[in-house]
Amino acid sequence: MKKLVSLFALMLLPVLSFAADYTEGEHYTKVNEDVSAKSEVREFFSFYCGHCFKFEPFMATLKTAIPADADFEMNHVDFLRAASPKVQQMLSKAVVVAHQMGLEKKIIGALFNYIHIQKAVFTSEKDIRNVFVLNGADGEKFDKLMKSFSVVSKANAMKKQQDYFANKGALTAVPTVIVNGKYRVDPAGLDRNNFEQDYVKLVNHLLTLK
Repeated sequence: MKKLVSLFALMLLPVLSFAADYTEGEHYTKVNEDVSAKSEVREFFSFYCGHCFKFEPFMATLKTAIPADADFEMNHVDFLRAASPKVQQMLSKAVVVAHQMGLEKKIIGALFNYIHIQKAVFTSEKDIRNVFVLNGADGEKFDKLMKSFSVVSKANAMKKQQDYFANKGALTAVPTVIVNGKYRVDPAGLDRNNFEQDYVKLVNHLLTLK
């Protein structure tokens, strides 16, 4: 019996140690009183943000490292000064369209590259459409989706989330990651020598909190 108790204690040790590794105020901030109805990791980002551009490959990795029952939501914002809110809102819709077309990874990378590698400027929906078509998307389908109720509704929901957390003071810059609508990741407190692994562990830990 003592052996069984000891074995159980050893099995619990890594879990307890894992939870003790992260503390509120150092590794994360509570920005809301209630958790979201469904488990989610929400990345607030902008195509105009250089840090977001560098961070995006890791975000793609994080997306595959969270539990299958947790959603990963890419939430494009429209408050950067690099472009008009109208153009930024079109890019929010473009994120949704890319997802619905099943070309999310390829198109997201291409939109970032258009700004940060090619040093080009989005001035209209036509510019965005050209990036889609050059990366294998059907132009007519793009046109239809950009006007569709589902895409417009999803983009409006992004804006609503942006405004909600901005009004709470939880969203002041990008990239910002909020877990379960309640916990904001504070990456400054993470291990600089093992940053990505530590980040993944923290996000998965936050997904377990209530």
